[in-house]
Amino acid sequence: MAEWTVERVAERFREAAITAHRLPPVRVQGYFNTWPAIRRMPWETLGAEPTIRRFPPSPEAIERMLETMRWVLWLEEEERHLVWMRAERHRWRDICARFGCDRTTAWRRWQRALSIVADRLNGEQGTV
Repeated sequence: MAEWTVERVAERFREAAITAHRLPPVRVQGYFNTWPAIRRMPWETLGAEPTIRRFPPSPEAIERMLETMRWVLWLEEEERHLVWMRAERHRWRDICARFGCDRTTAWRRWQRALSIVADRLNGEQGTV
């Protein structure tokens, strides 16, 4: 496998965020509804929110997501939040408000966190 770069690590975090959003929702076990499904008329569903149908991720995508989740253990808590917020495509303005810093500072911290992960991955490849 090729050497890990900051861009590849950022793309892997982005893929993990997408995979996490595609997982089925968590539901409480043991509860169910005995009422029959109500069929609505077309005019009743006009203002309703459309149902979101997501295709579940593949098992390979889930494995890559779990591997990426193990990478965040190498980062400090603030760095984890920063990397994950950026992976979920939050705006830099929101990230700056969350961390109380300038956009350039937030970008540099994000780059540093990704380079920590990339360096750690490249170091592990040499030992394996």
